[in-house]
Formats: sequence, C-alpha cells, structure tokens
Amino acid sequence: MNQLDIQTILVSNGQPEQQQFQQWVDAALKGFNRDTEIVIRIVDEQESAQLNEQYRHKQGPTNILSFPFEMPSIEGLELNLLGDLVVCAPVLEKEALEQNKTLADHWAHIIVHGILHLLGHDHIDETEAEIMENKEIAILHTLNITNPYHR
Repeated sequence: MNQLDIQTILVSNGQPEQQQFQQWVDAALKGFNRDTEIVIRIVDEQESAQLNEQYRHKQGPTNILSFPFEMPSIEGLELNLLGDLVVCAPVLEKEALEQNKTLADHWAHIIVHGILHLLGHDHIDETEAEIMENKEIAILHTLNITNPYHR
C-alpha cells in the first residue's frame, strides 16, 4: 500500500484532491513490490526557489523537486519512506497554460515524473531521458492521459 502525506502550504485553483494524488502514485508504483510512504508538499514560488537553489544550485522556482529517502544501514530497521516530492503549484499552472495542457493532466504528469525520480530514474543524458519519458508515457496512458511530450 502506498501511503501519502499531503502537505499543503499553498492552496491553488485546480489543485488535486487526495484521491487523485493516490491514483497517480499507485499507477506510477504499479509492480513496485513494497509498501511505500511518500510526502507530497505543495508550495509557493518562494519555497520552491529556495529549495532549488539550496539542493540543485539553480535559480528560481521549478515545477517539482524529488528527494529520495536514503535508508540508513541499521540492522533490523525497516522504513517504507520512498521520499518527498515538493511541487510548486504556480509553476505547474503557468506551464499547463503555456503548453496548452489541462491542469489536471499536467499535475498527473509531474507527480508521475517525480515518483520515477524517487525510484532512481533520471534524464541527465539523452538515453536516460528517453527511458524515463517512455515510462511516463506508459504510466500516463494507464490513466487515460495523452503523451505529454507530443503537443
């Protein structure tokens, strides 16, 4: 079972309900054979920019930041925490508008994207990016959401 802790620092129009987040996380983790706990924190541009600078050394807010949990090696200790996702709602709203996507579909895409980062996927080089994008497309397809890269 995938447990979610939604921390809403900023409430915005079109923000998904817990049930939607759960559906997207479950779809992204289908076939992942362990229970998970994930924190999704919905923030404003200021907090996103501060975290982006602190952890990625990049200026300005970003749509999502993924912080995989690194399990300490303590014998007998088992934790299900997969990691934290920090989503900047204003950036998502702006991107959805600019990319001519529905806000709900863009939220779904960004959450799936973040989950794949928590699982160790990345898009640093072209090969990794193609693998990650194909996984995103396949997961979103199970949710009846069109390919976010063909617009």
